Amino acid sequence: MRRPTRADMLGARWANRALREARAKLATGELKGITIAPPRDVPASGVRGVRAVLRLRRHSCLEGALIRQSWAASHGDRRDVVIGVRRPSEGFGAHAWLEGERDGEISGMREITRLPI
Repeated sequence: MRRPTRADMLGARWANRALREARAKLATGELKGITIAPPRDVPASGVRGVRAVLRLRRHSCLEGALIRQSWAASHGDRRDVVIGVRRPSEGFGAHAWLEGERDGEISGMREITRLPI
């Protein structure tokens, strides 16, 4: 296992702050218009730290998607957060993901809304 780099640590620090921000903003009950402050001066290679935080800290799929959206946009990749539901006859469920992500949870989901950056 390789040692964390400075970029990894900066990415992790930003992801921890972004998770707190996402939780606070979602707690207001508003969904439209939610944005997460982008990382400042964190190189794209810091994504390893962001992924580590999202792997190790509990978070909802929506919190994670908002964080990944902000990270991606700050590095030139603007994508929507997609929210979908599964029909009750198929075992009702809801999930949020970043447009274009390969995610095993999205199978059978019907898109109900998008959150642009």
